[in-house]
Amino acid sequence: MLTLALDTATGVCTVGLVRDGHVLAEYDISIGLTHSEGLMPQMDQMFSRTGIKKEEIDRIAVSMGPGSFTGLRIGLAAAEAMAYAWKCGICGVNTLEAMAYNIPVEGIVLAPVLDAQKGNYYTAFYRWQAGVLQEIRPVEMTDGDTLLRQLLELEAPVILMGECGKLAKKELPSGISVAPEQVRLPKASSVALAAEGKPALTGEEIFTLRPYYIRKSEAEELWDKRHPKA
Repeated sequence: MLTLALDTATGVCTVGLVRDGHVLAEYDISIGLTHSEGLMPQMDQMFSRTGIKKEEIDRIAVSMGPGSFTGLRIGLAAAEAMAYAWKCGICGVNTLEAMAYNIPVEGIVLAPVLDAQKGNYYTAFYRWQAGVLQEIRPVEMTDGDTLLRQLLELEAPVILMGECGKLAKKELPSGISVAPEQVRLPKASSVALAAEGKPALTGEEIFTLRPYYIRKSEAEELWDKRHPKA
């Protein structure tokens, strides 16, 4: 099974090729380019360097959120268009779950977080057991102080991942640490690995996927304020 994976949920634009759990290539860019500028050139260069033809792709794995509203739309639109054109399957993957695949280590709680603005974070808690990733707290949006309190209540070693720079500047309680930068943020290879065993959509079903936003965008919230329901 040859999987093309992409993640545009954060400021990192990452694409990768994984065959049967083996990472063939991965290309990460986080220098401020917009995903609309960088995504397709990254993939073209990756295919060129590996010699793999697009027609060989069995399915596409794409990060579905939570994350940047614009970034998620760009990634999903690209994935849907490619899957339809290449007549391959597509599989949507939770962004936070995929990040937990960066550190497949037992005995710790992994807490990937993404900045939800205004002091809030998207987060979920995971644990590896016997080679299987287990969700121990589902995805939710919470403020930083509540998040740290929830982690302390677990009474287990915790590693923060993702967009946790603001949290890391605080004096973190004992037992809570921050993942090294090279495994902290989304990686396309982890999206591909998280997609293994999940069903893929094909044909017209490809276009039924929807990003996992959790909350409304600021534009939608402003619209609701200006147009309250009767």
